[in-house]
Amino acid sequence: MRVISFADADGLLSWTMVADAIAAGHRLPAPQIGDMLLSSDGRSLLNRAAWIPGLGIALKSVTVYPENPRCDPPLPTVQGSVLVFDEASGAPVALVDGILVTKWKTAGDSVLGARLLARPDSCRLLICGAGTLARSLVEAYREVFPQLEEIRIWNRTPEKAAQLAADCQAPGVTVRAVTDLAATVAESDIVSTATMAVAPFLKGEWLRPGTHVDLIGAYRPDMREADDAVLTRGELFVDSRRTTIGHIGEIEIPLKQGVIDASDIRGDLAELVAGTAGRSGPAAITVFKNGGGAHLDLMVADLIRRTVTAQG
Repeated sequence: MRVISFADADGLLSWTMVADAIAAGHRLPAPQIGDMLLSSDGRSLLNRAAWIPGLGIALKSVTVYPENPRCDPPLPTVQGSVLVFDEASGAPVALVDGILVTKWKTAGDSVLGARLLARPDSCRLLICGAGTLARSLVEAYREVFPQLEEIRIWNRTPEKAAQLAADCQAPGVTVRAVTDLAATVAESDIVSTATMAVAPFLKGEWLRPGTHVDLIGAYRPDMREADDAVLTRGELFVDSRRTTIGHIGEIEIPLKQGVIDASDIRGDLAELVAGTAGRSGPAAITVFKNGGGAHLDLMVADLIRRTVTAQG
């Protein structure tokens, strides 16, 4: 069994490679997925498993310790590994760093959704959030949408947005921090949210026709980033119905309140990849909820294993 660290593989990957691998994984038979969550004193252990016929089996086990960044020295909030099994023999073939898989899986999921739903002429991106994931989103969108002219970053703490914008400067696209969220949303072609918000901060009334909304935060049942109008004005898509309906507040709260119905979800990644679902036209507002899932961990961990193996 091969042990793959963050340093072993991070420099070998690209966002296009990851988006392509996730798309390919959705052309295979539907996965079996299962989760187990344990919690104590605000800390969590999350185990997520997936089996995809024709691809393999994976078990991701990570801890979430919110206080870790305040340690001396600071530690990652999320730590763990992904164990990959060979489907034919059942043998474990790789143990992959969990932070590595999560980094590439999360932003790769969103940028694939945007590649399939956003207008091809999109040139202004707004990222809400200024953490580690926001940094990955800058990289991912810049690569997959080379026509971008400007990336704007908003955060509740403006200093963090300014620091991230300064860190992400590169030729070809302007990256800058903003403070007026409503005005910036109204000028954006793509809005990507990657925050720890519990209450909605993104308002549907701010969205102009043709905007694509990429919702990533709100991973717990009690969390939301977008208000009801975002979902009712937009054409709603998810990466997977099984990992969003009944699990994630962004979808589950408006479902329970009768704001939307399950039939309002127009498609998932499998349908988007197959071409059986998609935006209705250039003026449509599209909303994609990134819910994650072990099937995505498997797709990305398998890509990492194959890429590292090919390097010798």
